[in-house]
Amino acid sequence: MAFRIPFVVECGRLTRTVLQTCLLILLGNTCVAAETASSPATNFVVIMADDLGYADVSCFGATSYETPHLDRMAAEGMMLTDFHSNGPVCSPTRAALLTGRYQQRAGMEEVVFADPKQNRHHGLQTSETTFAEVLKKLGYTTGVIGKWHLGYEKQYNPVHHGFDDFWGYVSGNVCYQSHLDRMGIDDWWHNAQRVNEEGYTTHLVTQHAVDFIVDHQDEPFCLYVAHECVHSPFQGPNDPAVRVRGRVGDLADAKVKDVGRAYQEMIVEMDRGIGQIVETLKSCKLDGQTLVLFFSDNGATKEGSNAPWSGYKGSLWEGGHRVPFVAWQPGKVLPGTTSASPALTMDILPTLVEIAGGERFASADGQSLASVLYEQKELPDRLLHWQYRKSWAVRDGSWKLLSDRNGADVRLFNLEEDPQEEVDLSEAEPKIFKRLKQAHADWSVDVTTGATVQPAASEN
Repeated sequence: MAFRIPFVVECGRLTRTVLQTCLLILLGNTCVAAETASSPATNFVVIMADDLGYADVSCFGATSYETPHLDRMAAEGMMLTDFHSNGPVCSPTRAALLTGRYQQRAGMEEVVFADPKQNRHHGLQTSETTFAEVLKKLGYTTGVIGKWHLGYEKQYNPVHHGFDDFWGYVSGNVCYQSHLDRMGIDDWWHNAQRVNEEGYTTHLVTQHAVDFIVDHQDEPFCLYVAHECVHSPFQGPNDPAVRVRGRVGDLADAKVKDVGRAYQEMIVEMDRGIGQIVETLKSCKLDGQTLVLFFSDNGATKEGSNAPWSGYKGSLWEGGHRVPFVAWQPGKVLPGTTSASPALTMDILPTLVEIAGGERFASADGQSLASVLYEQKELPDRLLHWQYRKSWAVRDGSWKLLSDRNGADVRLFNLEEDPQEEVDLSEAEPKIFKRLKQAHADWSVDVTTGATVQPAASEN
């Protein structure tokens, strides 16, 4: 920045006042530079909920219960109202989060299922670069607590993807009480070893997250907290176990009958745990230097609420992938702010790397949200894409072209005028329709060319 100083000339010489002013400016700039150089690194706590709908927390519209801790974070920070998961289901979104790329490039477009007869042998290959690996090179200690769902086999364990510490489970879901996966297999880990640990999953996730922060409070850290809430099986903290070791599926006589009650309890417990994480940051005097991000891996099932959007988990209607997002960092993220800048899960990696002082991740598809969070700027215009099985969608500003389920019935919507995607404008806007359809075709070729290939079952 160039500074202009009003010089006072007297007898061909700068006056003492001018000299003093120049000296003060130089000293001030030196102090600012020294302060910047010695400023502590920003820590990160990335919290992902599971199957949590847009209106499943009260700051985004829930009315039958309250989530006071998330509400307080939103009031003290920023809400993104146009944030989307990369996929409408678990594994693809998590692959995009970790790599900063469209999940198709990593060969992770499908859910990794627990059943060996399906694709239990698939996972995030170690050839992929994760934000944990990038941040480790920048001097960060990294941890992940909770749900992994990027590979059941040991070679896919988080410790092989840049995480120093892992407590949690590798499957899509476990019984909240017994920690058995859908196939009746024990699924609770510390790093690459199965361990026995009693407790309600949500409570354990919170406790291990708190412990990690306390243990690493004197060094830069990045903690990924992947809650099981509010994925099935629907179990509140006082509900019994629903799975038995060696038996496939849930016990019918142990399933919760009042799902609505359990659903609310699950969210309330997660919210309480998030409050404990925030209080731990405050007690460690880390709140001002820690960026906390909260969002979901996809929209809710029909048990939850995606209002005002149409559709549910598994679909590419807005309700399947538009999710709540809260950013909190006192003194950096202005309180009570909102942003309607469209963003995706894959934007998290570039965000963390930029804030941590790293170079732009060349292979990332995502864009850094740092300027959105810290300066209330809007992201540059870009096309956003979704693909799941035979469904696909492409977004350009308020325009969204959607082919849901069958891959053939393609419809064009203007989300600004028609947020519930009811009025097909494909005939009224043929040029936009044609342009976005071609854009999707080009993108599909791009993300699948050279994509990572998942191994055949026999390779594992």
